[in-house]
Amino acid sequence: QVQLEESGGGLVQAGGSLRLSCAASGRTFSRYAMGWFRQAPGKEREFVAGIIWSGDNTYYADSVKGRFTISRDNANNTVYLQMNSLKPEDTAVYYCAADGRIMSRIATMSYAYTYWGQGTQVTVSS
Repeated sequence: QVQLEESGGGLVQAGGSLRLSCAASGRTFSRYAMGWFRQAPGKEREFVAGIIWSGDNTYYADSVKGRFTISRDNANNTVYLQMNSLKPEDTAVYYCAADGRIMSRIATMSYAYTYWGQGTQVTVSS
């Protein structure tokens, strides 16, 4: 069982940056691949970025590639999402998720993830 808690969201102007954190409970955090998803009002939840258990492999949605960076600190049970050059279309609730089944896979579909946080709001003004 893993519990996830996101933080770091807020209001930022276009072109600005935010760093999201996702703190995980449990001693087995390092065994999970992790993902960040987002959901804007009236839209489906979409994959943003993922990272395997060791941090050696990452994958990004085309919409954020080159602007966002996912990383993890297994010693501190935390995964991060550094978001630069933010755009109004990045406005959404951002969720972190843990893949409880395959530690070396980066899944882009939300149903592949077992555990979810409550989300943190990111609002980018134009």
